[in-house]
Amino acid sequence: MIGTDALISFETYDPLWLLLAALALDVYVGDMDRLFRIVKHPVVWIGDLISFLEKKLNRDSRSDLNRSIRGFVVVAFIVALCWVIGLAVAWLGQNYPFGWVLELFLTISLVAQRSLFMYVRRVGQALHKNGLSAGREAVSHIVGRDPDQLDEHGVARAAIESLAENFGDAVVAPVFWYVLFGFPGLLVYKAVNTMDSMIGHKSDRYKAFGFTAARLDDILNLIPARLAGVWICLGSLFIPTSSPWKSLKTMVRDARKHRSPNAGWPEGAMAGALDIALAGPRKYREGQVNDEWIGDGRARVVAKDIKRALQAYAVACILNAAFVAFIAII
Repeated sequence: MIGTDALISFETYDPLWLLLAALALDVYVGDMDRLFRIVKHPVVWIGDLISFLEKKLNRDSRSDLNRSIRGFVVVAFIVALCWVIGLAVAWLGQNYPFGWVLELFLTISLVAQRSLFMYVRRVGQALHKNGLSAGREAVSHIVGRDPDQLDEHGVARAAIESLAENFGDAVVAPVFWYVLFGFPGLLVYKAVNTMDSMIGHKSDRYKAFGFTAARLDDILNLIPARLAGVWICLGSLFIPTSSPWKSLKTMVRDARKHRSPNAGWPEGAMAGALDIALAGPRKYREGQVNDEWIGDGRARVVAKDIKRALQAYAVACILNAAFVAFIAII
């Protein structure tokens, strides 16, 4: 009986507890960059497929309608493929001893808690220890704007904005869709998010072809982005001189000022928590963007504010995991 019970414990598992294990292990192993120098990261595989299909199907000679239809087909194909692969991975875990190890490994690789923290912390450290040029180089790895156009305050704001927005995209949303649909939901979300980052732009080349990818990404992030804002609001309890109420008020008031229907929620919560102003006018490689400010605090953000933002982020990640644990228990 003992041997049979042990075998059953390996053959069956609760996906929510596996997700919690993945979130805990991610704190220690991060993005496993040494391993993924040898083998391709799952997102890189997805990106390679997107790039191949885009080059084959998105040609300048075709009409916008034709390109939009082809873009829709690409999204449908990749979503279906990732759903099937996700089902296969989950089935393996449910039906074979230690099959769950593959799902655990893939889940760790697709949730970016530690890696996001480390990238943003490097910006703060570079800015504080080595000055503006080092800060610009560090922030160039996490934002799309032109780092050469940023002063010290612009670098700090860019890092905090990236931290807040990507908390929703890279942490809360993958967890949310895993809770709802298991590993297939997580893999599909990451595929859609990758498509949005690669082809969901408003440039002449991608405006039609990437329309479906961009809109689907907006839909899949509607709830997670708002949930991310709530976790940041609660996380601000642990930031000196901050209050959850101001964070919540700024988020609700200013979220709509962002050009994205989702990014303004976690950014607004972070701006209110730190009593700073985010977004506003900024320069990308494609040109100038004249957005409104989010938050009514100071725009002269410094490296110390990045440290405070990381404190709020760390607590928000704990709250996100605690929410999963609560669901698993009940």
